[in-house]
Amino acid sequence: MSGAYTGTARLARLALRRDRVQLPVWILSTVALGAFASSAIDTQYPTEADRVAVLRVAVDTPGLLMFRAAPTGTSDGQMTVFGILAFLALMAGFMSTLAVIRHSRQNEETGRAEMIGATAVGRHASLTAALVVVLGANIALAALIGLTLAGGGEPVAGSFAAGAGVGAAGISFAAIAAVVAQLTQGARAANGIAAAAVGTGYLIRGLADAFGEVQPDGYTMSSAWPSWLSPIGWTMQMRPFAGDRWWVLALPLVFLGIMTAVAFALTARRDVGMGLFPDRPGPARASSALLSPLGLAWRLQRGTVLGWAVTIAAFGLLVGSIANAVKDQLATNENVTGRLDDLAGGGGHEVMDTFFAAMMATIGMLVAGFLVQALLRVRAEEASGRAEAVLATATGRLTWLGSHVVVATAGAVGMLGLAAVSIGLVYGASVDDLAGQTGHLAGTASLQLPAVLTLAGLAVALFGLMPRIAVGLTWFGFALSFVLGPYGSLFGVPEAVRELSPFSHIPAVPADATAAPIVVMSAVALALGGAGLILFRRRNLVS
Repeated sequence: MSGAYTGTARLARLALRRDRVQLPVWILSTVALGAFASSAIDTQYPTEADRVAVLRVAVDTPGLLMFRAAPTGTSDGQMTVFGILAFLALMAGFMSTLAVIRHSRQNEETGRAEMIGATAVGRHASLTAALVVVLGANIALAALIGLTLAGGGEPVAGSFAAGAGVGAAGISFAAIAAVVAQLTQGARAANGIAAAAVGTGYLIRGLADAFGEVQPDGYTMSSAWPSWLSPIGWTMQMRPFAGDRWWVLALPLVFLGIMTAVAFALTARRDVGMGLFPDRPGPARASSALLSPLGLAWRLQRGTVLGWAVTIAAFGLLVGSIANAVKDQLATNENVTGRLDDLAGGGGHEVMDTFFAAMMATIGMLVAGFLVQALLRVRAEEASGRAEAVLATATGRLTWLGSHVVVATAGAVGMLGLAAVSIGLVYGASVDDLAGQTGHLAGTASLQLPAVLTLAGLAVALFGLMPRIAVGLTWFGFALSFVLGPYGSLFGVPEAVRELSPFSHIPAVPADATAAPIVVMSAVALALGGAGLILFRRRNLVS
């Protein structure tokens, strides 16, 4: 390999060295999630009648298909695809975009690429190395998913088709990230655009499944045509265990070739460290709000806060709009109601209380995701050297980090309130009880806060203790809480293991709330956050 690709192999080895923890965590977590979901199918739906019943509910409730997939049958493999495959593809997409941006745009932002470029390295070597590493990670992910499903007794061809579909989605989003990395001047903006692409792909797939064509049997579907516009839709169009359409793999491979060529062409037309979309110059004089650490923290976090707020509001409006549609179905289907009751934390409440508590558990995890992302921004500020410049002024370390904690926590509280209002506005208006439903939902939403803050405390503690690996460990803790907590029962996770997640201790509705778990989680959150502040005050800044 020579010319523009000189040094690719060495840069790939460097990327593998840097990702020796993060990529294995992403891959093994995704594989474990698929294995849990597959192994729990017989427990959740033991009979053919149970499976047909739940699929009929899904087919009759398009909103539910946004979170699952168009059903193709009732075998164990087909139920696994219906339940989890789209989510596995979503995780592969996030893994791939983060890795490509980390080894391309982030290297330029930190100055690492300039130092590497001073050696005998070709212009395309850095991006090629990033793509090679991510391609290898997705191939490993696809193989492990195939082996895991086949080892669990599923048909071999369908198992590897499912794995290949997940890997293909990851490769497609890696190609998108390769182009996005050429557009912006910062890794944060590139990650945001790439993450939005992954979310949009999942949304398009969901809409295509929700508005697909129901087959004459009444419980299987064919996705609508927009499914072909999404890399995650391509995963579902492979139809694992229902025909195994291997030819669909040609789409992500062609897409990868085209997008890679575009990325290389863009690389040749810009300077290192610069994006095709230059940052807008700011005003000549900063506003008075930026003179305080809290104002600076809000300025840095406001884009993240507003982006997540729009997502939470849209999710809330969607939940409110489908509430009446699922009400009758849930009232007559004990199986699905039982699954939602598990998701809601148990207790056997009224049908709509169970439904809203289950949806609020999902919203709680989304808000926790925002809070983790917002708090980990401080690590990016430290690694880039901007934190050092701020701390060279009269701003103390506790004030600087505390300001980010305050902004992120206030944003999380506001988003939980926004979720309650958006659901309450739509559903409350439909049942002519706007104030009552909104107030009840606000109480349900507030119960998520202690668990959300516990994860926030973990993020601050890891930042103070182990800054270099805080990002990977915090996201791993978040993913583990997700799998073990609200969705643990759906994946067949034992009760004793589920107790490790703070989200397993949330009461389902305000009427069931007891002080003990709320006080304990709040105390843990404060202890972790306080420890993180103290540790950050005592350690050296690290790049």
